[in-house]
Amino acid sequence: MTVDFIQVFTAFMVLFAVIDIVGNIPIIIDLRKKVGHIQSEKASVIGGGIMILFLFLGQSLLSLIGIDVNSFAVAGSFILFFIALEMILGITLYKEEDENTITATVFPLAFPLIAGPGSLTTLLSLRAEFDLQNIIIAIFLNVIFIYVVLKTSTKIERFIGPNGIKIIRKVFGVILLAIAVKLFAHNIKALF
Repeated sequence: MTVDFIQVFTAFMVLFAVIDIVGNIPIIIDLRKKVGHIQSEKASVIGGGIMILFLFLGQSLLSLIGIDVNSFAVAGSFILFFIALEMILGITLYKEEDENTITATVFPLAFPLIAGPGSLTTLLSLRAEFDLQNIIIAIFLNVIFIYVVLKTSTKIERFIGPNGIKIIRKVFGVILLAIAVKLFAHNIKALF
């Protein structure tokens, strides 16, 4: 088993686009304002752990509970849809009663923003095309990048400013909405 750098790079770029951590900066900043502090290391490790676990057990786990990949992706598209609505309209649909850093680190940061339905279904697709070790390296590289973005989100926020954050939030909300619609449309066709 040798490492194929083309496969690693391709898998990295595909996951990077789907996870879209740069596009999620407004959500991360919002979350940090709500809970005070985000545990960057824990969120990165949990997100990466979920992706690697799903890479090995995803298809079996979904089959075991009688869910196919397309149904999983359609359900995930609804989550992305509601997150996008929150970003675009500036409303809060999901409210945790006892918001704390541990809850925010796991949900919605590690799952579904980092290791969400889009990235998990993408991993199943990548597994069909690429060697396992190349996908694992791509996940690891994405986790490092995610950690850097989470750790520097305060500096990014200062650099962009409050109006810049609002604009980016709305723009990426529309992009996330488009991704949700595409994920839904692509997978609903496969179900019927």
